[in-house]
Amino acid sequence: MTCKEVKKILRNLGFEPRKQKSTSHQHWVRLVKSRKPLARDRLYKVTVDCPKAPFSQILISSMAKQAGVSKKEFYAALKKK
Repeated sequence: MTCKEVKKILRNLGFEPRKQKSTSHQHWVRLVKSRKPLARDRLYKVTVDCPKAPFSQILISSMAKQAGVSKKEFYAALKKK
């Protein structure tokens, strides 16, 4: 999987790139508001290391876990428009 594909998946999952100085690692974030009155909001952060592309299955699994989705859901997000 290429870096471009991973970025598309993250955008489709509702993530946005966080501005930063470093260009090798990118941090993508998504804030999920809690539906329960006293519960805290959840911030998901995925680190994408583009120089490591194409990404191994281990890295893809790690990014999916960081995003709070299964590997299957992560791949499915690539096909969303």
